[in-house]
Amino acid sequence: MAKNLILFYSRKGENYWNGNIKNIAKGNTEIVAEFIQKAVGGDLFEVETVKTYAADYYTCIEEAKQELREQARPELKKYLDSIAEYDNVFVCGPCWWGTFPMAIFTQLEKLDFSGKKVMAVMTHEGSGLGTCESDLKKLCAGAVFGKGLAVHGADASESENTVVSWAQKAI
Repeated sequence: MAKNLILFYSRKGENYWNGNIKNIAKGNTEIVAEFIQKAVGGDLFEVETVKTYAADYYTCIEEAKQELREQARPELKKYLDSIAEYDNVFVCGPCWWGTFPMAIFTQLEKLDFSGKKVMAVMTHEGSGLGTCESDLKKLCAGAVFGKGLAVHGADASESENTVVSWAQKAI
């Protein structure tokens, strides 16, 4: 039986939500990552930065824009050293300026994706998958890529059926 890894970054607190700012207790991407785990099993790995992003949403997105411009690789609290035991890797994150947060790239660059199947999952408020799939193809050399999934962030908690159906077909 295939072994799955669900690697995700998610933002709690202030988030953009249908044109407004809303404070959420659990990040949209974390909700979707848990739906994937429920659908196909596997291990969850949360990407967490050492330096916390600003609690204020607008300040956070400026920090994210600066990191993207600089192609920064924020230091993480913990790292996966290997994904050798996994067959499938779901890479999940919010859309920050058209792609994943740079912290996800920090983790991905440390791993060997040879022979792995990789699927992108992005929560967004209108951007869809952005460039995350092409960015993953640059970072995950040796992987094969499945069809990605974009989930409207404000609808994440109601997306279980869509996510489950997609995840089961993805692997």
